[in-house]
This record gives sequence, C-alpha cells and structure tokens, in this order.
Amino acid sequence: MRRIYFLSPDIETTHKIVDELRAEGIEDRHIHVLAKRDTPLEDLPEATVFQKTDFIPALERGAALGGTTGVLAGLIGLRLAGFVIAGGPVLGILIYGATIGAMMSGLAGLQVGNSKVKKYEEAIERGELLVMVDIAKERIDSLSQLITKHHPTAQFEGIEPLLPPSYK
Repeated sequence: MRRIYFLSPDIETTHKIVDELRAEGIEDRHIHVLAKRDTPLEDLPEATVFQKTDFIPALERGAALGGTTGVLAGLIGLRLAGFVIAGGPVLGILIYGATIGAMMSGLAGLQVGNSKVKKYEEAIERGELLVMVDIAKERIDSLSQLITKHHPTAQFEGIEPLLPPSYK
C-alpha cells in the first residue's frame, strides 16, 4: 500500500472528497484527515496518533538498533566469559534489546510530529485540511486523477513510498 496526500481548501470540499473515496470502495480505516486543532470534523475519519506522530518509524528504528546492540553485547559477553554457549542466550538478548529499543524509541516518537506531515503545517494552520489515503499502488493514478478532476481546488501533494506490511 502507498499513502497519497491531498490538500483540501475547506471542510465542505473535504466532505465531498471523502464521500467520493467511500464511493470508490475505500474504507474509512484507510482515510485520514488532519485539520487545525479544534476543527469539527463531524463524520470525517480523523488522523490518529499514528498518522500525526513519528511513532511507527521510531519504533522500527528502535527495534533494529536495540536488537543489534543486544546481539553485540551478548556476543562480547560470551567472548569475555571464555566459553561457548548455545544460541539461546544470544537470541534472548537480541529479543530483549529489540523490545527495549522499540519501547524507548516508540515513546520518543510519540513526542515528535510526523516528519512527512511537517511540510503541510502552514497550510493546516491557514485552515486547509490534509487528506491522507492508503491505497494499492495500482489505484494511485486513477484515484488521484478522479479527485483532482472533480475537485479542482484540491491539490494532489504526492505519494509516500511504502507503508509497513502490517498496514495492509
């Protein structure tokens, strides 16, 4: 899946865009609307903490870094111990390091705004709404053309490369 971005000038246009996306078979769980704080979104699918923050990327980086650090620490510890042990303890240290790294980085990522959404902050503060849609790669062109054709005031803002596999 890929995430595409649209900037909508107002709430009415955003409602029309979301209704059109729903008519195209896009489920609400794949539509995320980000607006200025205290903007009443009514029945629009609001962006969650996962779209507003860098939680998921930070979690992934933390798991990789923690797991690597855990394995290195485990291997160094085994080498210094001077004897050979089966892979169980090393695997345990890897899992422990990855878990601790993921937890710590994930919590830090909750405090940081989504780096991909940062470039839209000024537009959102002016009252525009950011519509993020998670769709299959094959539907990107047809859907983006449909939205910009029917809603010329909405701006197609681009595509985010890849979403995590668990997001499908």
